[in-house]
Amino acid sequence: MFWFWLILGVIALFIMVKAIVIVNQYEGGLVFRLGRVIGKLKPGINIIIPFLDVPVKVDMRTRVTDIPPQEMITKDNAVVKVDAVVYYRVIDVEKAILEVEDYEYAIINLAQTTLRAIIGSMELDEVLNKREYINSKLLEILDRETDAWGVRIEKVEVKEIDPPEDIKNAMAQQMKAERLKRAAILEAEGEKQSRILRAQGIAESLRIEAEGQAKAIQIVAEAARQYFKDEAQLYKALEVANNILKDNTKYVISENILEVVKNFIKKDRES
Repeated sequence: MFWFWLILGVIALFIMVKAIVIVNQYEGGLVFRLGRVIGKLKPGINIIIPFLDVPVKVDMRTRVTDIPPQEMITKDNAVVKVDAVVYYRVIDVEKAILEVEDYEYAIINLAQTTLRAIIGSMELDEVLNKREYINSKLLEILDRETDAWGVRIEKVEVKEIDPPEDIKNAMAQQMKAERLKRAAILEAEGEKQSRILRAQGIAESLRIEAEGQAKAIQIVAEAARQYFKDEAQLYKALEVANNILKDNTKYVISENILEVVKNFIKKDRES
């Protein structure tokens, strides 16, 4: 009898455990009874009928999935290997469970085919230089197509675009040539600036020299003007003296009168 009640208690405990479904805050789900949806699972404790009801839970947080690398052919027949990463979130639990068998697997395959179509419509240079365009185009198409699955694509990033080795070598040579070109331009620009500075220095030196010569000429001219002014005053004084004494033969003007008068004028100015 003891074993009967023990077995019955274990069975009852098992049924109670199976009847309780705990759903986390970040999860959602549906309850199927004999293959038909009878309700949704809410965060917390949910009571179901064991063996008749089947709970299906879905993680509704943002999830990240890698798009495996694959070789793709560009519009100009270049082969590149491209991989990406997709950020998505389930926003409609019912659609995510009922409309698609495995939404993550479906997203990966849809992203691969869509990415292949986008790369195939672009030339190699565009593929290498327009990564943001590829991201936005892939995001637009995936978000539109996955809406029927209750999934929202939040972000798409192309991680790596790997061109063939011969193209890598050509790109490396091109980059080297560009660096040499920039170095030559910088060197030529430096030489040009150096010549300009030297020319400006020479011009400044000539300007200063010309200003010095002009100043010297001005000083000489001023001295000459003053000299001739003094000479004019001297000769004017002699003319007056001559007019006074021209009728008096008793006075004789010395030959050094000019020097005497000059000295007199100079002393008068200094005083």
